[in-house]
Amino acid sequence: MRFLSACFGALVLGFVIPAAAAPKTAAAPPAPANAAPKEIGRYKNWIAARHTESGHDICYAFTRAGSDNPATGSGPVLSVTDRPNGRDETAISGGPAYPKDTTVTLQVDQAGLDFYTAGHDAFARDNKAAVAAFQRGSTAVARIAGARGPATLTFSLDGFSAAHDAIEKACPAPH
Repeated sequence: MRFLSACFGALVLGFVIPAAAAPKTAAAPPAPANAAPKEIGRYKNWIAARHTESGHDICYAFTRAGSDNPATGSGPVLSVTDRPNGRDETAISGGPAYPKDTTVTLQVDQAGLDFYTAGHDAFARDNKAAVAAFQRGSTAVARIAGARGPATLTFSLDGFSAAHDAIEKACPAPH
């Protein structure tokens, strides 16, 4: 009888102890693919924000055309974005539909910056030159040739340098 008790005890311990010793892993909730943007700060006519995209922090500073309040304006947006794989990506988004192969010139004081277009967006050909001009300038004026005639978008650069500094700090360049 002792033999059976010992065998039964060993059998129970053999099944119970490993189960008790095994770490219990709770299913972790899946991480959201893209987190909602969070405002970093407001800097005169510019807003700095951050969001997560595919697990990476993306920071951007933006203003709206012809608006003293970029958060509530409805016009096209001028933005500068910092990603882990690209810094100072400069774009005008939400503008008119650009005809194929259209070039937009963004005039910042004496500097004329060329942007190439795709759909309703225009992208700086030289991001570093664009950021340098924005830091020195007060107004950026985009001149756009369109099917309905030329259009002009005006963006205030008041507050750009502080907003750019904020996104550089919030999303530092990878080493």
